[in-house]
Amino acid sequence: MPEPFTDLSTPLVADACVRLGVPLRAAPAGIRPVVAGQRLAGRVLPVRHHGSVDVFLEAYTRAAPGDVLVIDNAGRTDEACVGDLAVLEAAAAGVAGLVVWGLHRDTPELVEIGVPVFSYGALPLGPMRLDDRTPETLTSARVGPHVVDTADLVLADDDGVLFVPADRADDVSATAERIRRTERVQAQRIRAGETLREQTAFAEYLARRDADPAYTFRAHLRRVGGAIEE
Repeated sequence: MPEPFTDLSTPLVADACVRLGVPLRAAPAGIRPVVAGQRLAGRVLPVRHHGSVDVFLEAYTRAAPGDVLVIDNAGRTDEACVGDLAVLEAAAAGVAGLVVWGLHRDTPELVEIGVPVFSYGALPLGPMRLDDRTPETLTSARVGPHVVDTADLVLADDDGVLFVPADRADDVSATAERIRRTERVQAQRIRAGETLREQTAFAEYLARRDADPAYTFRAHLRRVGGAIEE
């Protein structure tokens, strides 16, 4: 996992993207790890599935250690496109994990293998089709509305999957870390008895909003140093 993102959750990274004006690119809701609590962060290794495992094997020949195989199976729910052999081979190629816009199978074996796999869920049926490859088969992958490639990083945890441009990784991770520190302090203060309303001067915000309806809570948080919402 890239060092800057080792201890950062996807919500923190998403908030950092908002703070920096980096376009938000998240996989559709519902993609989760096969084993709860697993996390991934690495360079996107893209592949588009057309019904045969050979595209994965070919993608692995291009893998660098720590890459994450991002599989575009068009979000299909009528077939599982990866199973235990594809995941074992990923481990042999040094791939850190897989993110599937679609389904997996062989769940007990995947749990035993331990390589993080994120998907919509499991289905026993494998592909019964063989579609034509395209020029983009090994150069990019679509995940929901977003097209990603090797210029992107992918981060995944129990909250979902995010894509971040690799050339913005340092800025995003540093901002996410600052937000994390602020939120931890806020949480500690709540546990100590100081409410979030007190910490954020919420009464002051309400009074200022009454005088200026255009005054937003996000603007107020920026002024007082809060971190919730972004």
